[in-house]
Amino acid sequence: MENKTSASSNFIKNIVIEDLKAGKVNEIVTRFPPEPNGYLHIGHAKSICLNFELADEFNGRTNLRFDDTNPVKEDTEYVESIQEDVRWLGFEWDELRFASDYFEELYERAVLLIKKGKAYVDDLNADQIRETRGTLTEPGRESPCRGRSVEENLDLFARMRAGEFKDGEKVVRAKIDMASPNINLRDPVIYRISHAHHHRTGDAWCIYPMYAYAHPLSDAIEGVTHSICTLEFEDQRPLYDWVVAECEMEATPHQYEFARLNLTNTVMSKRKLKLLVDEGVVDGWDDPRMPTISGLRRKGFTPEAIRAFCREIGVARAYSTVDERMLEHFIREDLKLKALRTMSVLQPLKVVITNYPEGQVEYLDAENNPENPDMGTRRIPFSREIYIEQDDFMENPPAKYFRLFPGNEVRLKNAYFIKCEEAVKDEAGHVIELRCTYDPETRSGTGFTGRKVKGTIHWVEASQAVPAEFRLYEPLITDEAEEEGKAFLECINPNSLEVLQGFVEPNMKDAAGHDKFQFFRHGYFNVDPKLSAAGRPVFNRIVSLKSSFDAKG
Repeated sequence: MENKTSASSNFIKNIVIEDLKAGKVNEIVTRFPPEPNGYLHIGHAKSICLNFELADEFNGRTNLRFDDTNPVKEDTEYVESIQEDVRWLGFEWDELRFASDYFEELYERAVLLIKKGKAYVDDLNADQIRETRGTLTEPGRESPCRGRSVEENLDLFARMRAGEFKDGEKVVRAKIDMASPNINLRDPVIYRISHAHHHRTGDAWCIYPMYAYAHPLSDAIEGVTHSICTLEFEDQRPLYDWVVAECEMEATPHQYEFARLNLTNTVMSKRKLKLLVDEGVVDGWDDPRMPTISGLRRKGFTPEAIRAFCREIGVARAYSTVDERMLEHFIREDLKLKALRTMSVLQPLKVVITNYPEGQVEYLDAENNPENPDMGTRRIPFSREIYIEQDDFMENPPAKYFRLFPGNEVRLKNAYFIKCEEAVKDEAGHVIELRCTYDPETRSGTGFTGRKVKGTIHWVEASQAVPAEFRLYEPLITDEAEEEGKAFLECINPNSLEVLQGFVEPNMKDAAGHDKFQFFRHGYFNVDPKLSAAGRPVFNRIVSLKSSFDAKG
């Protein structure tokens, strides 16, 4: 990391402190071990921050290790994206490792298990193994192959490796206890046949270790001291310990579980996220509506905001759901002193200031960020024709509507008072243009006190306005829809994306991908790095300006 930051206190950190104090470990070694079968999401960010910051605080080491044991679902695209995401979050691993680096040793450890009578080759297929595994209340039934001799098992395992058998024809199972109350210990499969091309080892192997077998051994090989995972792996901890012990590993890492991150209105299942991509519901893993790290990055979130969010939610054993507005709170906090404050018009309505000289353009001063004077000021053009928001005018306004309506006067931000004199309509009766007058004595910054107006609206000068696209987002899925029990793809929010065509100030003509702005009244926006073109930026709304979320509550 660039800056060392003390991880907030939590039960895992307290365990680390005690282990160091008692001399159980001399150096903290953690790892972030993703499977390269999809893109990382915000839940993974919590795990990344925990592992890297914990080791960093105690001057330890963290490896990035890909548990690449299932070539059917894995791809180098995922390997590259995961590395990019970890680095973008602000972390750098000590070593880059792959479970596939250890395939030969994992094979030899399985041979050791067979020689010890702790593993056997089984002819049952996946369905048969599932049927004989038993239930939470009933023990499983032993396979007819469980009593095979060591010699026969060694021969069959070698022939499996040599490619003699078809996919699913045989597996290797650990011989533990088919009557165990923990189903994970009922002779779990530790090797299966898969004649699939591996993204790193090519066709060198046609048998692959199962995750629950390869994972603890990889930890032990790397000398990991604290194997941190989410609570759904708690029931697998006895298997984790069994594998490390029975394979006679020199290092004996221990597994610690914490509650995974759940966010309101947010899909956190990698399988469901992949379905959204495969079905074309979104335009890729980095669609700004996705909770993937790449999607959040494209939307405009910053690594600082995500790290602060992950520290704030903490690490606990109990399951809970975090309000998505908390994440939004941290991006507002991060950007409020960084983002240039400027004006944009998302749904334009043309205004002609009839008493302003034709052909004249003047330049007005505007603060770039009132909360951060160091950001200075900019010059914005003003002329006879400007654009305002359509909803800043109403022909027949309700009470306490202080923006433009016939006969009313408002302030143009950083400019003058204008008064609406006439609304021009098309044949269908829609207002297409306003005719207004301005008072030259009311220029902003002159100290004019002759009269007050209750409304201030934003605007963009028409002749130099830059055409821009604005993309506004809502959650893809609502919690309410999920709770109704509908099929996942039937719960898609049809209003998750709204695309508007409008204008921005001329200073944003050359805005680059990931440049961030606060648009007056509209919120914080990020220049989309994929969709923007020269002279025509596309802006993703990161978050609105205000929220009802109470950060202190």
